[in-house]
Amino acid sequence: MMLWDADRKLQWSDFKGSYFKTEWAAATTASGISYSFSSYTKDNQLYLDFLVQSEFYPDKSWYRPELCDSIILSHEQLHFDISELYARKMREQLAKTQFTMDAKAEVRAIYKSVLKELSNFQNKYDRETNFSRDLQKQLLWNKQIEAALKEEKPSQN
Repeated sequence: MMLWDADRKLQWSDFKGSYFKTEWAAATTASGISYSFSSYTKDNQLYLDFLVQSEFYPDKSWYRPELCDSIILSHEQLHFDISELYARKMREQLAKTQFTMDAKAEVRAIYKSVLKELSNFQNKYDRETNFSRDLQKQLLWNKQIEAALKEEKPSQN
């Protein structure tokens, strides 16, 4: 597992999984969001410490060298960047939520909601860029996501 890092872009050597011969895609990026938290009570007040991360899973990510180029690699990188954007959204949502003693279920509900949004956004990205085949749309998405990453602060908690 690799954590998202603004200074480290994906390379084809990071894609260590194998694909099925029936696979139609040129590459697949397996990325997502994970979280953990701890809680403590002080003066009858519940406090939570969160860790939310955007992760890339090399063993579940693969590519077909004969079909892949730098455009496709940048398309795959953007999937990982989008995961990071949603990790930031989750951190933001957690930071402004007033939790009750049922915090575990409340955090899980936020996580599920963010994952659903993330999945829909990833699908929209693939649809609009036609899986990187529409170069103009791909370049547009690259700019939009790059701008969004600069806009959103990557605070850890």
